[in-house]
Amino acid sequence: MATTVGTSGDFATLIENMLSLERDAIAAYEATIERLEDAGRKQTVAGFKADHERHVAELERLAREHDATIPDEGDLKQMLTTGKVKLGGLMGEGALLKAMSSKEDDTIAAYRHAVENDAVPASAKPVFEAALSDERRHKAWMDEAAAAA
Repeated sequence: MATTVGTSGDFATLIENMLSLERDAIAAYEATIERLEDAGRKQTVAGFKADHERHVAELERLAREHDATIPDEGDLKQMLTTGKVKLGGLMGEGALLKAMSSKEDDTIAAYRHAVENDAVPASAKPVFEAALSDERRHKAWMDEAAAAA
């Protein structure tokens, strides 16, 4: 199911939704890191998790500037996402990385929506564009690593 995150016409709501999505992603990365056995893959995935933590910090800055609520955690989707990752982990690293790649589809779509959304001020667009670039890089690596696992 395609995500609608990033499509809100209210910038404060858009930021709140993006923060929830990012917190979901961090939880999925933590679950993945716990399950990976290959040290090199584990290190790369930890670097991607750090990108998501940076996204959270940047989104929280925007939230403070635009009086948006900063959620403390992800939403109910977090349980579904981490569950999918945990199930993938039971079937090996390739399946685990494929599960993470599908998670990246949602974050790519959300950031693409935000970049194209007229509710996002021009001053905030670079934050969303940089995050979109990160997400595309993450997905490309996940797809390649899953195929090699």
